[in-house]
Amino acid sequence: MSSAASLQIDSEGRLRHLLTTEGLGKDLILSILETAESFLPVGKRQIKSAPLLRGHTVVNLFFEPSTRTRTTFELAAKRLSADVLNLQMESSSKSKGETDLDTLLTLQAMGVDVFVIRHPDKGATAGFAAEVGNEVAILNAGDGANAHPTQALLDAFTIQRHKADFGNLSIAIVGDVLHSRVAHSNIHALKTLGVPDIRIVAPEALMMEAPEQLGATPYYDLASGLKDVDVVMGLRLQHERMHEKKINDLPAYHRDFGLTRDNMRLLKPDAIVMHPGPINRGVEIDSEVAYGERSVILEQVRNGIAVRMAVMAMIAGNRQY
Repeated sequence: MSSAASLQIDSEGRLRHLLTTEGLGKDLILSILETAESFLPVGKRQIKSAPLLRGHTVVNLFFEPSTRTRTTFELAAKRLSADVLNLQMESSSKSKGETDLDTLLTLQAMGVDVFVIRHPDKGATAGFAAEVGNEVAILNAGDGANAHPTQALLDAFTIQRHKADFGNLSIAIVGDVLHSRVAHSNIHALKTLGVPDIRIVAPEALMMEAPEQLGATPYYDLASGLKDVDVVMGLRLQHERMHEKKINDLPAYHRDFGLTRDNMRLLKPDAIVMHPGPINRGVEIDSEVAYGERSVILEQVRNGIAVRMAVMAMIAGNRQY
């Protein structure tokens, strides 16, 4: 088990931080999903709030750009009645030479309870979790190409709402899996939940190392990778994480690995299409698929608020001061 996995669970087996899906037990994941289900109706109320985090302060500390993750974390915290502060790090004291840890400790001294952190460096959030006080929680909103646990949990939640039984599913994750924190976190979560057939579909240049060791099967041909799956999850090309350009011919990539109306015929008739966003239309997915009848992409965004509410509420409830 990684240091991040051990840091996030307290001595009684409860959630202390959320840094990775690795090491989360099946019962704990299912408990998060059950709690998220209870929060879904909050988003449909005229007054969209619950008092569970009243008096708490949540800081979104993003060292990388984000729209969906930052906004849904902000909405989740506000719907739990927390005070929320969003920091744009390019305009912070970091520009004057302050280290990321010093920024975090300074904010901790102001009485922050929860930090939601996105960082370009692998393992950064685990490093922060090792340094903060017992009264402070760290939630990983993405660290490099390493992990994005709440995305994997909201994906699992979305799948559960459509498919119910994880034990009979075939799920294909398609695209730039090499650089995808979403793919890594999903494989850990889906394997823990008992999914028997997890397929990683990518060209050789974008295939992760040894997916079999994680419990996934590599496919280098889209047609065979999509054949009779229940769920397909598209991923974007993450050029910002590539040390050198891996794909030079985007039309060829779309032809060979893009999700199109034609290759949707390979899926099971009731299969769903997912994507963590942002999507690149005409590259990894066509518009008619992204917003077609099989798509649950916008539902993933809505579900993300409920899942992030669940994680924050559970961690706050587990604290012993």
